[in-house]
Amino acid sequence: MALGNSPVKRLSLLVCTLFSLCACTSGPQTSPPPKLPYDSWYVGLAAPRHMEVWVESVDVLDQRGVGFFNVFGGVASYTGKTEGWHKGGGAMMPVNNVDLPERIFVRWQSLVEPQTYKVGIKIPQWVRDEMIKPKRIFCKWDQEIVTLYRDTITLGLAPGGIVKVWVGSGCLEHKEVGRFQAEIETLGPYQTGKGIYYRAPNPKAQAWINEHGIPYGSW
Repeated sequence: MALGNSPVKRLSLLVCTLFSLCACTSGPQTSPPPKLPYDSWYVGLAAPRHMEVWVESVDVLDQRGVGFFNVFGGVASYTGKTEGWHKGGGAMMPVNNVDLPERIFVRWQSLVEPQTYKVGIKIPQWVRDEMIKPKRIFCKWDQEIVTLYRDTITLGLAPGGIVKVWVGSGCLEHKEVGRFQAEIETLGPYQTGKGIYYRAPNPKAQAWINEHGIPYGSW
């Protein structure tokens, strides 16, 4: 039986598009605006201390089935320790006019190996439920009782293609979504395969690696 315009076919086409050599820069302009209790939700990028990464792209398939491309990328923030993880948070970017995520796709360079990875992460329904559930708490930063939402999804990126995902926000604790294994991008950095090279880690990171090595298995 032909798939026609089924959700399975649309998802297959989107996945192929996300990892093609060229990516669009935004979602369809005719999409109806999402109905959320806030204007934007956020994507955060983090990596262990000294384990430098460069994120080529973060793409989103939202719960309406609409794809948005290159919503974030670039430099991640680094945690205070190299082995193990913090509890969420990172360099954040607002994701505007995008409904809650069904899947998040990320492609990044692990500069300390060096290696390029890609992964598609399915976001569970409980995470979307959590993102629109108001919480009344005392926020130590504001020094008052406020209503907040867990409106941030943080992607922790580590050597070996390990991805750790949390949902949280500011004064609200981050809840772990899961740990995922990315696959190697065989075309290499920027998917060209035409001689674009990895940037070397900064001297301090390289010195730490020379002395201690890369602590695979700690993430």
